[in-house]
Amino acid sequence: MELSPDFAFRPLPAIENETLRPFPQVANPLGPLAPLAGTWTGRGLNVIWRPDHVPGQDHFLELNLTSDQIEFTAINGPIPNRGLLQPDINMFGLTYLNQISDANVGAGLHIEPGIWAAVPATTDPKMQPTVVRMASIPHGTVVLFQGTAKTANGGPDIAIKGIKPFALGGPPTQTIDFPEQTLTNHTNFRTSGAGLTGITQQMVNNPNSVLTGAIAGQHITSTTTLRITTLNHPVLGGGAANTAFLKGSADGANADAVQATATFWLETLQGQSAPTQLQYTQTVLLNFAGISWPHVTVGTLHKA
Repeated sequence: MELSPDFAFRPLPAIENETLRPFPQVANPLGPLAPLAGTWTGRGLNVIWRPDHVPGQDHFLELNLTSDQIEFTAINGPIPNRGLLQPDINMFGLTYLNQISDANVGAGLHIEPGIWAAVPATTDPKMQPTVVRMASIPHGTVVLFQGTAKTANGGPDIAIKGIKPFALGGPPTQTIDFPEQTLTNHTNFRTSGAGLTGITQQMVNNPNSVLTGAIAGQHITSTTTLRITTLNHPVLGGGAANTAFLKGSADGANADAVQATATFWLETLQGQSAPTQLQYTQTVLLNFAGISWPHVTVGTLHKA
């Protein structure tokens, strides 16, 4: 996804504090997002509980080993945002296009055009510098994530991530077991055959194990962590919107994507001066049949 080479933001009239940068400790105005520019390719895992319109069965567990590509292009010029309660601000950003396919059968699974942006500190609301991801998903959802960026020595802190659903409105800790979660259980309501090649029970139990396995034995000297969410905390902002089909009606939803959280790690390996490895984990909650179903996607990508 490329912008015209002669396109550059130029606010009319100019913003007074034109030189303000969201992350002044970083020379590039993109701040911690600067290393994203370029093309990244790799592999990952997609786990999604999706509705199944079959009498007596309302869900299907889809499992995919994935081929993953993300292309980031820096946006020329500062992106102006006009203020009413405080002076104007400039954001700086990149467009991106994410394409994910099933690595076993070659089927396209996901395409996502969007924008990442670095946002300066604000006084009203009073907020630290943040990062934002604005994503369009062609299944009928648009998502705005907002969160924080932090760079530290050493490798990423990758937590265990489960896929067990829980009752709608109930505590996420009170999970529900379904037979499809256990690969040794025979079922017609889970990925099978060639599509299941290479998928293990450990991956199903903890999709993030794919990430920790990918970096086992590596010496990562520095990691920039981007933590973003659609929830209105700990950072104000964010949200998800869905088509009428997904949201459903008084009878319930078809598959309402109500919230999402994601963590991206930009990793610098020993002997390198900049990040060349990108890892991410993302969880979307899909609500249908009175249950919240985690949809988890992970990937480990390398800069071309």
